[in-house]
Amino acid sequence: MMGLLMPHPLPQLEAPPPPTAPASTRRQQSLRDSHGRAIHDLRLSITDRCNFRCRYCMEPDDRFLPKRSLLSTDEYMRVVDAAISVGIRKVRITGGEPTMCPDLDLIVRELGKRDLDDLAMTTNGWRLVVSTVNRWREDGLTRLTFSLDTLREDRFATITRSSSSVFDVIHSIENALMGGLPQPKVNVVALRHFNEDEFADFADLARDLDIDVRFIEYMPLDSGRAWTRDRVVAEQDILASISARHRLEEVSLSNRHSTSRSYRFADGAPGRIGIIAPVTRPFCGACNRLRITAEGAVRPCLFSNREWDLRPLLRHNATTDDLAQFLVDAVWTKQAGHGIGLEGFQQPERGMSAIGG
Repeated sequence: MMGLLMPHPLPQLEAPPPPTAPASTRRQQSLRDSHGRAIHDLRLSITDRCNFRCRYCMEPDDRFLPKRSLLSTDEYMRVVDAAISVGIRKVRITGGEPTMCPDLDLIVRELGKRDLDDLAMTTNGWRLVVSTVNRWREDGLTRLTFSLDTLREDRFATITRSSSSVFDVIHSIENALMGGLPQPKVNVVALRHFNEDEFADFADLARDLDIDVRFIEYMPLDSGRAWTRDRVVAEQDILASISARHRLEEVSLSNRHSTSRSYRFADGAPGRIGIIAPVTRPFCGACNRLRITAEGAVRPCLFSNREWDLRPLLRHNATTDDLAQFLVDAVWTKQAGHGIGLEGFQQPERGMSAIGG
């Protein structure tokens, strides 16, 4: 049966908070889970709406949350302020598709005023002009990541179920470069029997535009729950496909929390290749991320099966300290790993667009 992103009712105020973190963690007021991982990276979804229906993410009849369920810009900022107070240093704006949010410019501007080391955004690139990129950059946005899974127009229509095009996305990437945001990233979901013959073509794109192209193993986050292991293109197969055309050299990264392995072209050409392999090479032990959905649900892990709802606190004038303590307690529940491939693994009830990338 197809999954539906059915509207969630507003929570009851008596809904239980997350389990309380130990006193030592509460005194430190830092985001640290029970496995010793410090959390510094927040993925903030500002909408569950998207104008694409990518087959590995959504079904054609998926429904969006009612607008009254989503947080307001002021509420997002209150959450971010609380998160910064307990150690968050990076924020990535996600969706859904963030450019579907009518308050996106205001959100970027307000986040740009915060004390952050990095402010990034992920988009499908369906409409992006140079003036918009200039405005976001001036307001504090530091990076853009684009989603693009094929360079063939017929396949693009098939995978996205949209009226947009490969040309639109590549034009948006070029506009990001012209707007002054350095070396945008392009995320490619590697899908067996779909785009595995295009990996070297994407490497050509990285060289031509001097951008980072990152291949991501297909994960069980589709609302239709059709994921199967045999659709996963493993890291070594992605590398082999690209290496048949371009010789690559691995780049040592100083950031131990990076989810990808990075490669440069051995002939010195511009651009880089990254491979994110959560299925065949889990990196959960180094995870430093926290996710908050568009309606204020705290998800300590992308594959969490429990969420902790901030809306009752936000809508009853909780203080920044109250919100921060809620986040500290929620992060303490973060699971050790996603468990894909292990007996008893349960795919999240919600798809990626409802969770936030």
